[in-house]
Amino acid sequence: MPRLVDHAARRREIIHVTWRLVARHGLDSVTMRDIAAEAGYANGALNRYFAGKDELLQASFEYVFAQTNDRVAAAIGDRRGLEALRAFCLEVLPLDETRVLEARIVVSFWGRTVADDRFAGVNAVALREWRTQVVGWLQEARRAGDVPAAVDADLAAAHLLAFLMGAQTFVVAEEPLLTPHQQRAALDAHLAQISR
Repeated sequence: MPRLVDHAARRREIIHVTWRLVARHGLDSVTMRDIAAEAGYANGALNRYFAGKDELLQASFEYVFAQTNDRVAAAIGDRRGLEALRAFCLEVLPLDETRVLEARIVVSFWGRTVADDRFAGVNAVALREWRTQVVGWLQEARRAGDVPAAVDADLAAAHLLAFLMGAQTFVVAEEPLLTPHQQRAALDAHLAQISR
């Protein structure tokens, strides 16, 4: 009797192997052959699950985005306003090994968005989702009196997301430019400026 294969579970397993390899060696250094070998598959066997490296990278980006969102939801719990916003930022900042690995995938993916409309579209959807959430938390903070009425929530959200993306890029550099302590201090300074 043929073995039943859980296609979705196999895809998740391959994605997990991919994001760890890309995070360690960089997107351009990792081949489909490397991924297959690391996952324990024969060369070419990945074609049953992914059409090619670009599809696998997109799936890895979506996996990282989903993992981050799961952590954000758990960290926020019933927090609102600035507390929720700070909890969100702490889950996005590359403060530990897992989040540094995730940042490497994300930064690799961003490089592809310049030349590939499909990647640009996936990235735009993710950023729009986060921007909507950040604006919502800022509006809650404004209603609670924690953020001045004059603060433009859309502009403040854009600045905050730019800071988070910049921190991810800095930490991915060969010589990390921001320690976890410095990232937290920069975040707190940024939030303090919004709440003045």
